[in-house]
Order: sequence, then structure tokens, then C-alpha cells
Amino acid sequence: MSVVRVLVAGALTTVQDGGRCGWRHLGVGLAGALDPVLAALANRMVGNSADAAVLEMTMTGPTLAFDQPVRIALCGGGIDAEFEDANNTRHAIPTGAPVTLSAGVLRLASTRSGLRAWLAIAGGIDVRPVLGSRSTDLRAGFGGLDGRALRIGDVLPLGPQPPINVDTPAIPNWWLALDKAAPNATPIRYIASALASTHALTETFAAREWRVDARSNRQGLRFVGEPVIAKLPEQLSAPVAPGTIQLPPDGGPIVLLADAQTVGGYPRLGHVISADLPRLAQLRAGVVVRFVDVSPAEADAARQRFHGRIARLHSALDSALAREACHLSSHA
Repeated sequence: MSVVRVLVAGALTTVQDGGRCGWRHLGVGLAGALDPVLAALANRMVGNSADAAVLEMTMTGPTLAFDQPVRIALCGGGIDAEFEDANNTRHAIPTGAPVTLSAGVLRLASTRSGLRAWLAIAGGIDVRPVLGSRSTDLRAGFGGLDGRALRIGDVLPLGPQPPINVDTPAIPNWWLALDKAAPNATPIRYIASALASTHALTETFAAREWRVDARSNRQGLRFVGEPVIAKLPEQLSAPVAPGTIQLPPDGGPIVLLADAQTVGGYPRLGHVISADLPRLAQLRAGVVVRFVDVSPAEADAARQRFHGRIARLHSALDSALAREACHLSSHA
């Protein structure tokens, strides 16, 4: 069995897949990659299923040692990556393309165009599933590697993969030009709560600028700015989900993310639309963002455009992979 050894852990590196679905009625959160689209795209590049477990990296990535050749792909965050082979030769590794590596050491440095990036390895990270998912739930403390981030000395097993025989990295002359726009370049769209009691709060919330708080984590993005104070009676806890916008007593809104709880008692201002949820994964502390209220019809149109863009990316990737396979077979 092939393994990956962790030499440097990075700021916050966790094992994630598509999430732990079907357990919210028992209070179990979703977890999973904060941008499942990019995680699935990286998996597609190396021939994995879309839901195979990947490594999610925050701010800085790990240093990993491979004991035998592997095929990898990096997506998101414009992360700097370098590979050192057995001859101590160093190679720059691009994002947005499948790369075949010999045995050696992969150093993943800082993310430049966002906060997070995802590393897929052919075969997937083969840790034990918990409730049907290999995802790490940091808040609940289970899944992945004992419910925690990677540490120096960890050993990650890989699932079965086709045999690879290379002595030096094979880097394609193409890559997918993923969206390089700043994640805060346009307002975050959301559907406002239909509750009359929160109508005025929602209008005030949308009229202000908000700065991402350093206390943000995978459970939720916290924002600071001019507080929106809710003078409402105590509310019963109600279901929440990734994307729910909560308003705690200090007046600084919270947008829930993948590790969110399943119920909450704070007033709910609305819900971020599905097309904009992946953007939340890339918002660094200190970034200033605005929110804009859209109608359900506008949200649905945005969803269709978003999925159309994903389909075009998959088509472009499949075409590139087919050309690569044809080129390799012609030189076999």
C-alpha cells in the first residue's frame, strides 16, 4: 500500500471529501471541502471519483514525502508548490493540471490568490470512513485523522491507483485557467429571511460593509463592522445550514460554513445562495465584503450559470486529458 508521510503539517491541513450527508436529523454536521467544486475538479484530473478524499490546505500547505510515484492535482488559492526528486532536482508544480511525480518530496507553500487550496492524489486519501465520509469535522472532533488537522509524522494511506513508472515529474504543457478574480470583487448574494421580525435588520445588514474577523474558522465566517443590534425576544432554536447568516448579540453577523451546527437560536437574516458559497472559502481575515439581497429567481439563474461554468470546465478538462492520453500512447 502506498502512503504519504507528513514532514511539515502546514497552518491547517485536513482530510476532506464531499461531506457527511444524511445525518443532520441526528445533529451531525456536513463537514467536507469548503469548495467541493474545486475538490471534485482536482479529483477528476487524477482519475478519482468526485467524492474521493483530498487534502484541504489553509494559508500554507504541508510538506509531503511520497514513497513511490503518484499522480496529483492542485486547485484553488494559487498555492506555490515545488517538488524535489530523488536526485535533489527541484521542479515548480502548477495548479489546475494533473502532474505525475516520482518518489520524492512535495513542498506546498502559501496561497496567493485566496485562503485555501485542495490537493488530490490518485487513489484518494484512504482513511477510515466515519458515518459514510472521510471528512474531518474539527468542531465535533471525528473523521479524517482522529478529527484533527495533520501533524508532523502522520502517515496517510492512499487507495489503489494504476501503476506509475517515472523517474522525473511529468508536467503537462496545459492547465485550466480557473477564475483568478478576488473572492470579494463582487458582493456576496443571499436570499433574505421571510420573517417580518428580521426585515429591518436585513436591510441594515445589506447597507453596510463588513470585514472578515480573524476568529473565523470552518464552522463560520465572522464579520466585524458597525454592529446591527437586534432587539428581539428570545427565539427557539431552529435548523441552520452552511450559508445561513446569523446575527449574534454583539451585532457582528456570522455566515455558517461546512462544520456548522445543525440548529441555532440567533436571529437568521437569510441564506447565501449556492453559487456564492464556494467564494466564502477564500475570504481571508481583514478582507472587506458587501452583501446583496437577491430574489429566489435570481438565485436560481445564478445557480444555473454556475453549473454551466462547471460543466464547461469539466468538458475542457476531459478534452485535455484525452489529448494527453493520445500523445502518450503515440510515444509508447
